[in-house]
Amino acid sequence: MASTDNVRVGFLGAGQMAQALCSGIISSGLVKPNNVIASDPKPATLQITSKLGARTTTNNAEVMQNCDVVVISVKPNAVPGVLKEILPLVTKNHLVTSIAAGISLALLEESLPPNTRVIRVMPNTPAMVQAGATVISPGTHSTPEDAVLAEKIFSAVGICKNLPEKYLDVVSSLSGAGPAYAFLAIEALSDGGVKMGLPRDISTQLAAQTLLGAAKMVLETNTHPGQLKDAVCSPGGVTICGVHALESGRFRASLIDAVETATLRTREMENQMSKK
Repeated sequence: MASTDNVRVGFLGAGQMAQALCSGIISSGLVKPNNVIASDPKPATLQITSKLGARTTTNNAEVMQNCDVVVISVKPNAVPGVLKEILPLVTKNHLVTSIAAGISLALLEESLPPNTRVIRVMPNTPAMVQAGATVISPGTHSTPEDAVLAEKIFSAVGICKNLPEKYLDVVSSLSGAGPAYAFLAIEALSDGGVKMGLPRDISTQLAAQTLLGAAKMVLETNTHPGQLKDAVCSPGGVTICGVHALESGRFRASLIDAVETATLRTREMENQMSKK
């Protein structure tokens, strides 16, 4: 099923991430609009999804009957109920993927019929602007073709990597939570510009574009970020003084701590979900 020519994709839950994926796979031509269907209990949410070109319904069973790839895209606390609902509807022809944080492959597989092909997915919110970073982790019974298909679908909204599930806790805390860290950095840089006299709108635009440009330099030059930083820091210059101020404030250590703390919290949440 690695080809997407006639693949049908169904979303159980039509929130922002599902909308981003709908938009990405439809606008890229990866999946035909009439082959995308999404369910959600909220009419306003379905109205937005419908404008993207997808078919919509309030009935999860209708989604299951009209898709090959299922994307479970509800909040984590709603996943057990959804799994129970779709249990009698899952067939050997379905590939079930889940973007719900903290829901392990083991929980998904034990809640679905034996030998169900399952893939766990960890996207992030920049998928909403087709600049996401997604990691997939195939389950016990999924095939290499399933993984290729999942990578194609999630690559429609950014980059997509295939990693063993043991890494997903860290992925969740790095790229999953990472946009919040970046937003905080943009806001703080903007505040610095305002403090020193720049208008707020200009300051925010400059800060955001600077992080965007720096990220593109890392990705497109394949150069270590430390080397790129050194290239900007002239001896005795302005930039090295700013870098020193950040180092004095434990900037680097704080980001490392953020990833570590968020990872530990992710594992705690997974343990709680597994006991339910």
